[in-house]
Amino acid sequence: MKVLDYLKNHIVYLDGGTGTLLQKRGLKPGELPERWNVTHPDVITDIHKAYYDAGTNIICTNTFGANSLKFDDHELDTLIGAAIENANRARELSSGKQEKFIALDISSVGKLLKPYGDLDFEDAVGIYAKTVRAGAVKGVDLIYIETMSDSYDTKAALLAAKENCDLPVFVSNAYGEDGKLMTGASPSAMVAMLEGMRADAIGANCSLGPEQLRGVVEEYLEYASVPVLFKPNAGLPRSVDGQTVYDVFPEEFSDIMREYVQAGVRIVGGCCGTTPEYIAATVKKTADLKPVEVKAGNRTLISSYTHAVEFKDSPILIGERINPTGKKRFKEALRNNDIDYILGEGITQQEKGAHVLDVNVGLPEIDEPEMLKKVMFELQSIIDLPLQIDTTDITAMETALRRYNGKAMINSVNGKEEVMKEIFPLVKKYGGLVVCLTLDEDGIPEDAEKRVEIAKKIIKTAAEYGIEKKDLIFDTLAMTVSADPGAALATLKALNIIRNQLGCHTSLGVSNISFGLPNRDIITAAFFTLAMENGLSAAIMNPNSAEMMKSYYSFRALHGIDNNCTDYIENIGRYASAAAADAGAAAPQGSVAADRESGSDLQRAIVKGLKEQAAALTEERLKSEDPLEIVTTQIIPALDIV
Repeated sequence: MKVLDYLKNHIVYLDGGTGTLLQKRGLKPGELPERWNVTHPDVITDIHKAYYDAGTNIICTNTFGANSLKFDDHELDTLIGAAIENANRARELSSGKQEKFIALDISSVGKLLKPYGDLDFEDAVGIYAKTVRAGAVKGVDLIYIETMSDSYDTKAALLAAKENCDLPVFVSNAYGEDGKLMTGASPSAMVAMLEGMRADAIGANCSLGPEQLRGVVEEYLEYASVPVLFKPNAGLPRSVDGQTVYDVFPEEFSDIMREYVQAGVRIVGGCCGTTPEYIAATVKKTADLKPVEVKAGNRTLISSYTHAVEFKDSPILIGERINPTGKKRFKEALRNNDIDYILGEGITQQEKGAHVLDVNVGLPEIDEPEMLKKVMFELQSIIDLPLQIDTTDITAMETALRRYNGKAMINSVNGKEEVMKEIFPLVKKYGGLVVCLTLDEDGIPEDAEKRVEIAKKIIKTAAEYGIEKKDLIFDTLAMTVSADPGAALATLKALNIIRNQLGCHTSLGVSNISFGLPNRDIITAAFFTLAMENGLSAAIMNPNSAEMMKSYYSFRALHGIDNNCTDYIENIGRYASAAAADAGAAAPQGSVAADRESGSDLQRAIVKGLKEQAAALTEERLKSEDPLEIVTTQIIPALDIV
């Protein structure tokens, strides 16, 4: 039986802390446990057999740290082969009658990826790929990626697994006491990314005991629509007479694990400190439980490297300013490789309330794939908002999606067969929420009904690629009302039908409606309000516009979305005087001049991560100030904030 078939109707049991038992059997500090597959095969086999005998369904091979940074290619292949042989031998020798599977165990390469470290994303993918290829050909049943503390590292490992084998892939991450990964990702952010990339089961392991990780698991169960796994430590470690012991014992551990299974966790096991006795007690305590059916999730999520954004009742604001269309200064920045200016536009939009940033760097005279990759990387180095990758260049799109840290929005697909054939395979591979334009080979229909028909066609085609409606968001195309008096009505009608009858989310580039008219912000804001009333889920808009933001906060307050009008009260003051706003103006370079109350220009540049600007400002100060004074009065205070 295949492991995914078994999982459909059973609670699945993982093994426990193999490292704990290896230490008891003589593994010395600093000794690489993977070499014991060759030097101590009987010990490894015996440990695996003990877990199988305790009721484990899935044994993880002794390959936790098996990668090409630690071993040369020949030794890596030898150690992985021996590890799988040991696991197979344990399966044959075990007296357990349950279904038994073998997982190729993979964990972090042990180096931080850029921008936190010096390991490039593609280099990490290549390292994981070698391990996957070495194990997949030797007869394992699945890949288990575990104890990952960084979302980008996790994506590299999962991508390597998906590209180098066709086995099921389970993924679990290690969360701290704050409920986040070491580099900041929340459980819902990981759910968004991992489900988007088609992981077969996801969850948490290691770091803490079962009780301390309750909030993490509850968040997984709330957002996930694939099986959730949980493999906690036996509580917290302490040293007694020179030995490491844990403070949660098998009976208490299994009582808590029963609660998790009752709540919907489908795959359970243990990590550090959990011996076969822990697994046996968990199997016994849950033997009478029927597995909770995995719910078919209908939550539309995107994510950055820190958090998820859900498309629900409150409209999502997508900042439009990182786009060269109609922006002379932005075009100059692209031509001159002025990344700080581009980052400044992103920072300003984040400060003004954008939830997502649209990123479009398309100019005929530049290398768009390379520039998009660079801009996206730099934005994700200092801004934690999810990004909307906006390009018609399919090479640029794949380059960006492959390296994006999270689950991105994808702008866009449409009803043309050729375009759907290009975009949907990328969505299936890398994940994403794809913007669907209601146009096809015949152009943009004038009436709403034909736009809805195109939407239905896109939904049907997406389903053929395994892409659900929750990962489609429809743009019914706002056309300029000055050229066609009925343009707004057709757009709004189609939007209403798609949102309320087809049950899909909607998006609009709302400023298009006012093209060619004076005082554009006034009519654009009115149209924005009408669109929200008709079910608009997201708007590509200018968060610098006072009129747009007044409409947004007022709509949320009037629709009961803003509890006690808190957001309205906190934010509306800065938009109260329309005369004080210049909605069309670009942000000052680096956005430093816009907020002097937070400190000097240099301090703000450091806090916001504007490297080039910080260097230039430092050089300027060195002409008249002592270096030590700059360090003590400018740099250190800024780093304290960071």
